[in-house]
Amino acid sequence: MDSQMLVALGLSLVGGLSTSLGALFVVLSETPNMKMLGLLQGFAAGLMLSISFLDLAHNAINSIGFLKANLWFFGGVIFFACIAKFIPEPTVGPSTDSKRRKKNGDDGGKDMMKKKRKQVMFSGIITAIGISLHNFPEGMAVFLGSIKGMRVGVNLALAIALHNIPEGVAVALPIYFATESKWQAFKLATLSGLAEPLGVIIVAYLFPRSLSPEILEGLLGAVGGIMAFLTLHEMLPLAFDYAGQKQAVKAVFFGMACMSASLYFLELSLPETMSL
Repeated sequence: MDSQMLVALGLSLVGGLSTSLGALFVVLSETPNMKMLGLLQGFAAGLMLSISFLDLAHNAINSIGFLKANLWFFGGVIFFACIAKFIPEPTVGPSTDSKRRKKNGDDGGKDMMKKKRKQVMFSGIITAIGISLHNFPEGMAVFLGSIKGMRVGVNLALAIALHNIPEGVAVALPIYFATESKWQAFKLATLSGLAEPLGVIIVAYLFPRSLSPEILEGLLGAVGGIMAFLTLHEMLPLAFDYAGQKQAVKAVFFGMACMSASLYFLELSLPETMSL
């Protein structure tokens, strides 16, 4: 492994492990109540939608054209919609929660809380997967930036590090709520960030020889479709149930605004010949 590769790996680790910093904000605080959990789920949904539509799908359209990008995007949607049929998940609503408690007392309430924790856990895993897939091309960008020069690589790694902190919060929060384990929340958030150095390794050894840029952009567009489906199918209903529709929608747009600003400042740190 040459020195350039080691530098790129080190820089990508700085960016990737900043998700751990976001997770620390969660694990050092008290377990959130249901309304706060719903608001933060809405915020995480906003992050995911912004990544999906304003980053991955947008870049695919610019790179391979509107028609091809949309075919890849909706191919991802259909692909995961088919998979979702085979994923067991509890469906929970506030009205059924109150009815169950009245009928069965405390036991019914405990059963419903278990189902809620399972649903939140599922949402947290979805967020971790989506953010891992998003971090993957960021690692590739760090590698390409470090090839252009140390200044570009360092600036890009620092920008990505700031950009990844709220992503760590979005992953750790539902896992902490569902498992009541600070270690599990911290661990999963950290693992989602490690997709970034993995992107460095793969782009250095595999992509230049085996995968065309058009196919790569198409695959990232499909990832955007998968993330959009998962967010609308899983995360938004959860946010609506726990925080109420109006408050959850506000949280979604706040999350979108934060991620859009983060993507903008990240783009400013890239040289003109590069883009995420």
